[in-house]
Amino acid sequence: MKIGFYPGCSLTGSSREYNESLLAIAKGAGVELCEIEDWSCCGATAAHNLNKELSLSLPARNLALAELENMDELVVPCAACFNRLVMTQHELSEKEDLKKQVSDKLQMPLKNNIKIVNVLQFLEEHIVPRLDQLVKSPLTIDVACYYGCLLVRPQKVMKNERFEDPMLMDVIMQKLGANAIDWPFKTECCGAGFSVSKTEIVGELSGKIVRNATDRGAKAIVVACPMCHSNLDMRRPAINTYLNMKMDIPVIYITQAIALAMGLTPRQAGIQRHFVPVNLTVNR
Repeated sequence: MKIGFYPGCSLTGSSREYNESLLAIAKGAGVELCEIEDWSCCGATAAHNLNKELSLSLPARNLALAELENMDELVVPCAACFNRLVMTQHELSEKEDLKKQVSDKLQMPLKNNIKIVNVLQFLEEHIVPRLDQLVKSPLTIDVACYYGCLLVRPQKVMKNERFEDPMLMDVIMQKLGANAIDWPFKTECCGAGFSVSKTEIVGELSGKIVRNATDRGAKAIVVACPMCHSNLDMRRPAINTYLNMKMDIPVIYITQAIALAMGLTPRQAGIQRHFVPVNLTVNR
């Protein structure tokens, strides 16, 4: 089975482990992810604040490229990239004249009808049905599933019935043998793009998330967003400063958790790339 794949900038740089683990579990499940040729930046968190036309043209170009390669479904693992692509598709579908304007600017045809899925939707459809056969080393630990802001919002587009208490990642982790704790910080903001410009804000917001997960007994925080991972993992010094204590709870991608449960080595899952050391051998 072949499915389109848009990695985005993060998965080719700061979040290589996300890319490596996703491709590894897809291969293990017999799914081939076909990367869009000549893809470009989606505009991430900045473009739509600066230039409306550019903020639509950047994601639209990648959608147009996927269409030219006859892709019917496109997996977008980065939550920020997913948000930009799906919001662009939504806006252009409601404004035919705007879609034509963007298409003319790109000098590329744009049907704007490709199915865009985030990593959790991809896992639910293509990996979860195979987990009973794929899981070889169950993860018998307590985890906090952190969804962040962008995977469940905006509600009018995502149509998630439980946008304040999503459960898909929890269900996946339970199928891996883990216990997904009940906690109130699933969709709280980690500070997002303030990671560089206002690190102290990230330290405070992410610190509250890390502390609550730890207080409730979680041994790891599971994420599906490169920005969330960066803020919770790389910004741990700022978090520790805000909390005035050292927090050791590791942060892993949902794809890494699946890879480990499938029997892949920590290095194959990219665990060695994290700032906070990861040890998932703690039994309940």
